[in-house]
Amino acid sequence: MKIRIYYEDTDIGGIVYHSKYINFCERARSELFFEKGLSPIFEDYHFVVKKLEADFIESAGLGEIIEIKTKVIEKKRASLLLEQNIYREKDEKLIFSMKVLLVCMKKDKIAKIPDYFLEVLK
Repeated sequence: MKIRIYYEDTDIGGIVYHSKYINFCERARSELFFEKGLSPIFEDYHFVVKKLEADFIESAGLGEIIEIKTKVIEKKRASLLLEQNIYREKDEKLIFSMKVLLVCMKKDKIAKIPDYFLEVLK
């Protein structure tokens, strides 16, 4: 998924706020569903972030286009470990990397991941 960096994403110097990279990754995870005409919420199932590890490598700036790539590293009965990397489009340089552990919930209880989600995340 590609995103342009807007003024609202940056500080006064035009550098992306560190927390925005996590927002961009969240948006990319949702977009995996939306681009297929689906929702990241299915019946009463959804994912919550349990843990994340972020590596801020370089900054992006105002007007740049970045690309977020997502891959499943590990799948368990009720959780997924994803790696999400953000690249600067103009030089294809890795600028941010994150591992995020998602837990599947049904209402307010941990639940087995339904096939609906697994099909989208192949």
